[in-house]
Amino acid sequence: MNIVPALGLRNKSLLRLADISDEQMLGLVDFAIALKARKRAGEHLQNPLLKGRNICLVFQKSSTRTRCATVVAVRDEGGNAEYLGQSDIHFGKKESVKDSARVLGRLFDGILFRGFAHSIVEELAANAGVPVWNGLTDEWHPTQILADLQTIKEHFGILKGLKLAFVGDGRNNVCNSLMIGCAKAGIDVVDVCPPELSPDPAVLAMSEAAAARHGSTVSVSHDPAAGVRGANILYTDVWVSMGEEAVFQERLQLLRPFQVNMDLVRATGNLDSGRVMFLHCLPAFHDNSTDVSKTTGALEVTDDVFEAPFSKVFDEAENRMHTIKAMILSSLA
Repeated sequence: MNIVPALGLRNKSLLRLADISDEQMLGLVDFAIALKARKRAGEHLQNPLLKGRNICLVFQKSSTRTRCATVVAVRDEGGNAEYLGQSDIHFGKKESVKDSARVLGRLFDGILFRGFAHSIVEELAANAGVPVWNGLTDEWHPTQILADLQTIKEHFGILKGLKLAFVGDGRNNVCNSLMIGCAKAGIDVVDVCPPELSPDPAVLAMSEAAAARHGSTVSVSHDPAAGVRGANILYTDVWVSMGEEAVFQERLQLLRPFQVNMDLVRATGNLDSGRVMFLHCLPAFHDNSTDVSKTTGALEVTDDVFEAPFSKVFDEAENRMHTIKAMILSSLA
């Protein structure tokens, strides 16, 4: 029995949430919720949907969640996953991206890419002849936001009408994709950031156009307490992304006032009613137990927020697997 909904994504790549319809995006979220229940009931063992399929993971950037989530998603459904790390691929050195894509497309049924320039995943998709999925580029992170939306819907039962405040680097790949994804879901979204880290005007305009379809709003605030007022979801990310380590001290100075702490949670006005949750795409520097934070202490979020009952970061991490599975099955099953 084929349980895959007819979302119109058969044999399609997914590089940005902006490239699919609102209905397709929300359909993937609902499908992921159904797949989660299916896995917990053990039904995937009786009717694997990727039997005989081979998926290639092409990773320029290292990963824990994206790699493990994809491997488990594929193996759950009877497929095979092959991992190619930075030392295994030769984009632009020994072989062009175009030629690599054509080789991998002859061997695999689909490719999940995680790397730097978004142009690379676009070139893979243009030449592979099989679906290509974006597991993260410098500009976009669509699979993360699908998991975020699943987590929000599981917790609140709805998406439309909620308010999400992203606090931190307002122009990174997670924030870009959150703005688009929330707007497409009818969630009001506020980018709470220093002026120096404001979102790309093109991303802002794209998000505003999506929000207009649902009567929701997209805005930017440089005042943390004012920006999070009324928020149901507080979301943050690391202050320095991969490849930006040289600006670490500068970012600390800019972003210290934008740390998610209990004072900021209280500023939402939703703590006492239980209508607030905290999300983070991970890894998080919430204490001094990492090499990065052992001298600085907590960075983007404090430990009491990270470990609070309203923090759903590990539900969110698990949901990476269910949403990646939904995406792959919608393309291939």
